Formats: sequence, C-alpha cells, structure tokens
Amino acid sequence: MPTGAEPLAHFAGRLATGLRDVTSDLTALDSVGFWAVVGTYEGDWTLARFDHVRDAPLPPPTTPWVGPDRDAWVSSMDQGAYVGAVKAIRDEIAVGEAYQVNLCRVLSAPIAPQADPVALAARLYLGNPAPYAGVVDVPGTRVVTASPELFLRRDGRRVTSEPIKGTARTAAEFLPKDTAENIMIVDLVRNDLARVAEVGTVEVPSLLRVEPHPGLVHLVSTVTADLAPDAGWPELVAATFPAGSITGAPKSSALRIIDDLENAARGPYCGAIGWVDADRGLGELAVGIRTFWWREDRLCFGTGAGITWGSDPLGEWDETELKAARLLAVASGPQLVGE
Repeated sequence: MPTGAEPLAHFAGRLATGLRDVTSDLTALDSVGFWAVVGTYEGDWTLARFDHVRDAPLPPPTTPWVGPDRDAWVSSMDQGAYVGAVKAIRDEIAVGEAYQVNLCRVLSAPIAPQADPVALAARLYLGNPAPYAGVVDVPGTRVVTASPELFLRRDGRRVTSEPIKGTARTAAEFLPKDTAENIMIVDLVRNDLARVAEVGTVEVPSLLRVEPHPGLVHLVSTVTADLAPDAGWPELVAATFPAGSITGAPKSSALRIIDDLENAARGPYCGAIGWVDADRGLGELAVGIRTFWWREDRLCFGTGAGITWGSDPLGEWDETELKAARLLAVASGPQLVGE
C-alpha cells in the first residue's frame, strides 16, 4: 500500500475505515459488521470487516494518479489467438456442448509502487461513472471497479440479480445474437437462484431493457427471488457463482471450455466485488467487470465477449476492444477535469 495510506473501502457513497479483520469464510457475511467483499473468478475470497462506516465521498488520494503508458498494456491473447478461440467455441456449440461461452482476455501493464488505488478510483468516478463503482484497498488485495452489472443484491431474504448480455455502441446496433444471449443467461440465472429460493418465488420483472453507459449500451434483465429459510450467503454464492453472464450456458460446459481456452487467471475480473452489511441484512455484489486490480508490480484489466453460434470472430474481438478502450484511456490518459 502507498506510504501513509490506511486500509479502506468505498462503495455507493459509503466510506469504510478501521480495518478489524480479514477472512475468506463466507459464513462471516451472515454474522455481524460491515464487510468489503472481493471474490476472484477462481473462487478465492477476501472479506474485510471495518469498524467505521459513514456516508462520505471518496477521500483525497495520497498521491496523484500516474498510470501506465497507453502503449504498455499487453494482452494475454492477441487478436489471432482470440479469433482462433472464438472459432473453437463455435465448434463446441456445433456439436451441442454449449449454447454460449464468455471468452475473456487479461491486459496488464507495469505500475509504479506508489500508485494509489484511491487515485485511480477518483479518475474512474469522473471519467467512467458506473452504478457499482468502488475501491477496496486492504493488505494483499487492491481492486478498483467501475462495474455496471449487479451480480447479487440482498435485502433481508429478497435477492435480485441483473445480468448484462448484449453490448453495442448504440441501441440501433444490437444484433439478434445479443437478444438470444441475454435470454439464455436469464434462464441460467433463474435456474441458479431456484436452487436456494423458496418454491415459486423466482420471477423476471424486467427483460431486455436498454441501459446506456459511457461509450456504449447494454441489454439488461432483472431476476428476483426469496431465499429459502435455511439459505444464507454461503449457500447463495455456492448456487450462483461465478455469474452466468461471464461464464455461459450450460454453466458446467462453459466453465470447462473457458478453462481449456483461456491462458491467464481472471482474478477479480469476472468475480464479485462489493459490500455486505450483516447488521442490517443488506448487501450488494457487482460482477467484477470494468475492473482493475494489482498483481505484484502490474496493473491488470480484463475484457471479454459472449460467444454464440451467430458470433463473428473479428466482431467479438472488436467488442472486447470497445469494452476496454474507455477504461484504459482513463487509467493511462492525462489529468481529467475535476482532479
């Protein structure tokens, strides 16, 4: 951590300081206290409990942000490798192994030791505002997210998930495959939640709405359910994680294909990032997309696309570029107005 910086988390206008303890035990989320949560796609969890939580803006960074040079980012898969992997997924779909698979790549660049996650979070708040933006900076885990996607929200026993599938520059540019992807993943989320929900409570109150975000638009749906009396956070996570929107359908087949084709650990990207207030029975975890994280002396960022039989391999590469372009420009660009 930067010299003089204290552990903190900031989500939804709430600042958490006074780190009490850190655990990987998901049962802690049903105990007491306010927890910052970071789960990697691979299933490693950092749960950090803080003593002091208040409504407050993001604090001033300890040092100004100095990001990587824009040309310093390297990808775990170049265009040729990514296009080849898309074709391999289409072959899997052709023989009935899957309907949809999310294919991702990880970009990374050297980062200065004094780089402050709070300074990067401040840049993202200005340059790429997002509904589930946040930062977690605790020993061993440094993550800054501008996620637009709700993985799980809990209000008592009520659970909500809002999967995103379908990305374009404008609503007029959505393709038929975008609608098909979204409906497939909504069905997957319904099935996941049904494993831990009271019978008859799983509903889809909103399907295929268009949401604008900086530089692009998404198709978003909402799925809700009431948790069964014997289900808590561990059971809910076990039934739904990783999120369907960043794996595919059927999920078991998609996970196998992803493991075969991707050549870099996703880490917090495509995991879960957010907060849980165990005292009030509230919590909000975002899907870890549009997310930066520290891996030793490198800053990492992930980008991906949902692959179906109707996918154009080069078009899917272009979608990953579109998703990454604005965020990398913010992280590597000049000072923003308001900084």
